[in-house]
This record gives sequence, structure tokens and C-alpha cells, in this order.
Amino acid sequence: MKINYDPKLDFDDVLLVPQRSRTASRKEVELNRNFSFYHSKQKWNGIPIFAANMDTTGTVSMSHLLSKYGMPTCLHKHYEQNQYPDIIINYEHQWYSIGIKQNDYDKLKYFCDITNSVPNICVDVANGYTDDFVNFCRKIREDFGQKPIIMAGNVSTPEMVQEIILHGGVDIVKVGIGPGSACTTRLKTGVGYPQLSAIIECSHAAHGLRVGQSRIGLICADGGCRTSSDVCKAFAAGADFVMLGGMLAGTDQCEGDWEYDNGNKKALKFYGMSSHAAQKKYGGVKNYRASEGRIKKVTYKGDASLIVEDILGGLRSACSYIGSTSLKHMSRCAEFNLVNRTHFDQSV
Repeated sequence: MKINYDPKLDFDDVLLVPQRSRTASRKEVELNRNFSFYHSKQKWNGIPIFAANMDTTGTVSMSHLLSKYGMPTCLHKHYEQNQYPDIIINYEHQWYSIGIKQNDYDKLKYFCDITNSVPNICVDVANGYTDDFVNFCRKIREDFGQKPIIMAGNVSTPEMVQEIILHGGVDIVKVGIGPGSACTTRLKTGVGYPQLSAIIECSHAAHGLRVGQSRIGLICADGGCRTSSDVCKAFAAGADFVMLGGMLAGTDQCEGDWEYDNGNKKALKFYGMSSHAAQKKYGGVKNYRASEGRIKKVTYKGDASLIVEDILGGLRSACSYIGSTSLKHMSRCAEFNLVNRTHFDQSV
């Protein structure tokens, strides 16, 4: 047994420090980014904020809305096999989500065979620390070559980020164990890592891997963002991409069980993908595993564009406050002040 006494931080523990800025207007801040990748030969341009591949938010309707902003969506992995050729029509902004079971691989192979194309891929599991996970990612890379951009996770420590990139053939590692609003992994298992520190440490590890001048390892901060300020802090901490679930839940582009009042949407049933509700819906509750997700009602929020524009406005404003002219340079300009010391016992 080992105890690490180094303080670890979450979003609520810090605030960004304002800096002298050359940016006269928020309109001058550039949010689009261009990426090259460690393994894939593709290039990607857009605003690097994903809709999470939860069955409520990773929908076709969400992808159509977000693509107007240049933002991608990880479509949830529970669409039927024969639906994918009709719904994945924008390869840059619609990503194919997959688990690590044989039937997941077979569905992906079927899609590639009948469309004669390879989509960008998100390999999604709760625990990315297993040999099976790394081996599956490597199989995807070996079988489909340098064509797809592969994102995979989740993990929360720098050593595993480098393992997944180097030996799993992954371009973007999803970082986050337990921070999501619908996730109870920390409560059920005691396992987790404060998300801000995970982003800082994992981005440093990923960016340290380099091929040539522009191809480096990348991370996607997955979970824990409840407000636009959290999204700003995630990018300032070094995240290349940010994935959102709960913030987009309850919008018109979501699918699922809606509660209505006089014919109008009132609330959406929102649950983690490891909850009993999700287990029961997709294969049955297993007696060897606990539910690691909560079920809650999310009040109707209207069109997702309202949430998106609030987030993008917050990002532009944050960049102008800290002296950054672009999202790309945000982490270079960022300085955090520790404002919440409740987690740190100075007597230790």
C-alpha cells in the first residue's frame, strides 16, 4: 500500500488568473484548431468539443446541430448495424463508437465493407487499464491502418496514456475516471482521480510523444464539466479536446425518455452508461457487477445551440481575460490560483 501526499486538483479548486491582453474583442479569439495525429495520416479542423457517446446525447440530431459549429459527435454504440450507413454521412464530425467485444468489431467491419470507407473511431470502455483494451485498440489500428483517427479510453494517469498511444495505436486518449455527473464509480469503488490534475498530467505525457514537428499524442478530457467555466479550465489545463454529456443533456437534440407537461417537454431521464438502467436496456443486469451510474431527471433546456453558444462565448471571454488570442494557445497563457484548500490538510 502506498499513499501519495501530492495535492490533486479538481475544477472547483482553481480559478484562472487574468493577464494583460492584446485581444481587444472576444470576436477576435480563434476557437478553431488544426490537428495532426500520432498514427493517423488524417488532419482535422474544427472546434474540439465532442458530444459524448451516451445514448441520450450521442445522437444523429446532435451531430447535425454540432457540425454547424464545426464540433464533432461520438454517436452512441447502440444504433442497429444496418442504420450506420445512413446516419454516418459526415466523417469529420460523426465518429463511430465501439466497445471491445467481438460483435462490436464485427459491426465496424460490416460498416467499412459495405461503404468501402473507414470512419473515425472512438473505442469506449469504463476501465482502460486492461490488456484486452490495449490489444483491441492495437488490432483496430493494424486492421484499418493509418486512415482512421482513433480515440480511446478511459484512463486518468500519464503512464497509461503513453501506453495506449505507443502500444495501442491510439491518437487521442480519453481522460477521466469517475468525474461525470451521471457516474458513481468513485462512490461505488473508491477509484478515481481529480479531473483537473488528470488533464494536466496526462496532457503533459501525451504531448511529450512526438513524431516530426507537428504529430504529437493528444488527450480528450471526458467528464466533470458542469459549466462553461469548467470547459475553459479543461482547455487551459492542456486538454486538446473536451467531451460533454450532462451539459448537453435535456436539449431538443437528445433521445430517450422525456417527461411532458401539457404536451411540452419538461424533463429527460438521464443516466450513466454503467447504470442499472443502461445495463437493463442493453443486455441485462449482471450479478457480478455493480451499477456505476446514477439516474436523474434533467430539466428541459431547449435547443442545444443555446448551450453551445454559451460555452463558446465563455471560451472566447476566458481567452481574452488571460491574454490568449486562440484556443490553441490558451494553455500557454494560463495561470491558475488555488482557491479551495478544503481538500488539503497542511499538517500532513
